[in-house]
Amino acid sequence: METLFSGIQPSGIPTIGNYIGALKQFSDVQDDYNCYFCIVDQHAITVPQDRLKLRKQIRQLAAIYLASGIDPEKSTLFIQSEVPAHVQASWMLTTIASIGELERMTQFKDKSQKQVEGVPAGLLTYPPLMAADIVIYNTNIVPVGEDQKQHIELTRNLVDRFNSRYNDILIKPEIRMPKVGGRVMSLQDPTKKMSKSDDNQKNFISLLDEPNVAAKKIKSAVTDSDGVIKFDREQKPGVTNLLSIYSSLTDESIEDLVSKYKDSNYGTFKADLAEVVKEFLTDFQAKYNDYYNSDKLDDILDDGRDKAHKASFKTLKKMEKAMGLGRKR
Repeated sequence: METLFSGIQPSGIPTIGNYIGALKQFSDVQDDYNCYFCIVDQHAITVPQDRLKLRKQIRQLAAIYLASGIDPEKSTLFIQSEVPAHVQASWMLTTIASIGELERMTQFKDKSQKQVEGVPAGLLTYPPLMAADIVIYNTNIVPVGEDQKQHIELTRNLVDRFNSRYNDILIKPEIRMPKVGGRVMSLQDPTKKMSKSDDNQKNFISLLDEPNVAAKKIKSAVTDSDGVIKFDREQKPGVTNLLSIYSSLTDESIEDLVSKYKDSNYGTFKADLAEVVKEFLTDFQAKYNDYYNSDKLDDILDDGRDKAHKASFKTLKKMEKAMGLGRKR
């Protein structure tokens, strides 16, 4: 069975867009891959964090993974900082990365421009950590969106470079892009992606939003003036976005929804979707609270840490031996 790795930063509560685009799909692939789902808290500290808030968000994200359908009997769920091999392998990959290729990373350029007190070195060097996250589990598949594709290409380049210099130790991962329609857009500006860091709270729905509040956000979502409910990304991005959300949460096809609402107005359509979202969040948050407030969450993370450590340690030792590190016995 091939191995799949995915990591999410605990830098805020994921949105309904994160659920549709990633978390929902993760539960669907557990039977097809040996899955490692990682809370990448060491990536989060490339920018300053409040330590108490970060710890809370780590636990929240773990509960959200589980509420989304991740089964700890089928998948390994763990916290990055609790498995030392990530940073150890990252340093080895950093030594074969060039400053030039790290400076060309789009996210480095974007995030470094926002720094007013100097650019943290971690913003430059975190791509080798991301590469290490992947390669130490002999990962075959990495499910990413367009915004992370450049990082996976760098990972593949580092694997080629390492294997060329130190024998074929590492597996070269492949990209698995999300399904078509998995990209959820802003509710008030459907030309841009829904983001949990958006300043306007009406632009996104958090998975921990109060369900009635989320329903109101759907009802006030931007559509257009012609009143026709159809799927057209170019001409009707707002309605198309709402249709995508509706379809993803109910598993009804876009075609069936368009037919269902062909004689309806936007008010009726959005009111029905608001109830769908409200019902989804009510059910999701009940599962979330069950995990978040229970000791079983710690048991699951402990087991995940141990499994991840055992698997990553084997690859780490092969890398160290290939590079001549430590003592040979």
